[in-house]
Amino acid sequence: MRRIFFLILILCQPVAVLAEDALVFIGYAGLPRTDLPTLQRLYTGRVVSVGEQTATPVNYPAGHPLRERFLAAIMGQSEEQYTGYWLVRRYVGKGAPPLVLPDVDAVVAYVLATPGAVGYVPVSKVPSGGNVIFKR
Repeated sequence: MRRIFFLILILCQPVAVLAEDALVFIGYAGLPRTDLPTLQRLYTGRVVSVGEQTATPVNYPAGHPLRERFLAAIMGQSEEQYTGYWLVRRYVGKGAPPLVLPDVDAVVAYVLATPGAVGYVPVSKVPSGGNVIFKR
């Protein structure tokens, strides 16, 4: 019986870690929940709103661990692909990449204070009462 208990405990451990490490997209109060394709288009500049509200995405600097997870899990791209995409888009006059902020605290502060702002953080960093618009 004891062995079974420890086996169950060990098997459940990675699930708890994965849930804690999930990326959560937060938005300024009033932004509606959204789906993955809309977020992907928002972070590539193909849409500029979520629901009926103008949205402004924010990102982390290249090489930041959260940005790497975001690019892999949400965008399905490498840093080189994402940066290259924005170089071309900017060159042809189709916009600029999302605003880059240095860390999670800066992203949370910006999203809470800026109408239309959207950013992603780990589950553990979602502020109390934060407006979660997407969770993966």
